[in-house]
Order: sequence, then C-alpha cells, then structure tokens
Amino acid sequence: MDEIIKINIQDMPSVHKNEHDGYEYFKRELVPNDNAQLCEISVYLIPPGKSAYPYHYHTENEEAFYIMKGNGILRTPAGEKEVSAGDFLFFPANEKGAHKLTNTSETDTLEYFDFDTHSKIDVAFYPDSGKCGILGKKRNQFFKISQQVDYYDGE
Repeated sequence: MDEIIKINIQDMPSVHKNEHDGYEYFKRELVPNDNAQLCEISVYLIPPGKSAYPYHYHTENEEAFYIMKGNGILRTPAGEKEVSAGDFLFFPANEKGAHKLTNTSETDTLEYFDFDTHSKIDVAFYPDSGKCGILGKKRNQFFKISQQVDYYDGE
C-alpha cells in the first residue's frame, strides 16, 4: 500500500481467537501487514486470566506494547513484572526480548497497542515448549527443536 491510512479503532473489525486453554484474545488490526511492508499495528483485548500468546521471542522482529487499560503480569527472562495502563514495553529481537503478557484481573479486560516490525522471514522460539516457528507473511510453521538434524542429514 502506498497511501496514508486513516481509520477509527471502533470501526475496525475484531478477530477473536480462543483455540487453546489459557490463551484468548480479540484483535483489531489497525495496520495489517498485508497493507504495510515492514510493520503491523494492532489493538489486543485480553480477557481476564488469559494470555494472547505463549512465552516466546523473535530473532528478527521487534515488538512494542503500550498498555491502554487494565493490569497484567509480564514474564521476561529477568522474572515477572506487574504492568498497568500507561506502561510502554519494548521487546528486542533476541533471547532477552522473551515475553508473555497475562491479564491478572478477574473481571476487567487488558487492552494494549501492539507495534511490530515484520521481516519477510522471522524465527520465533518458545522456551517452555521446546519449539521454534518459522514465520512468514502468509504462512507459519512450527517444529520441535529436539528434532533438529545435521545439515547434511538425508542428503
């Protein structure tokens, strides 16, 4: 896309994902990566007691969150930290940027802006489950790290 985008957040459709226990979100893509070359900007609403994504980090893409409403716990390699409205969080593209954000409220939604850079190909690691994901613009695939093979295996 090569034109300026002007939208109202309330006018954007919301996508609901609730595919695994403990993980659920409503997402409004303000700048979908289909429209932008290098970034994606979304608003996430996380129901009470849920997380949007498992603990992970990226090797190419950086992420930044701005907490608009609610409270949560941010898990990082340095431990857990409380977050609340007004907090800005930046996650570098390396192991030190590993994160998982969980809504700690029993009644209120956690709402945040998510600003992501998007490389054509990114690799994300999920330390808790021992997997990695190869992430692309149109297709994502996930693999167990324990199944890693030698470069010439099968040649």
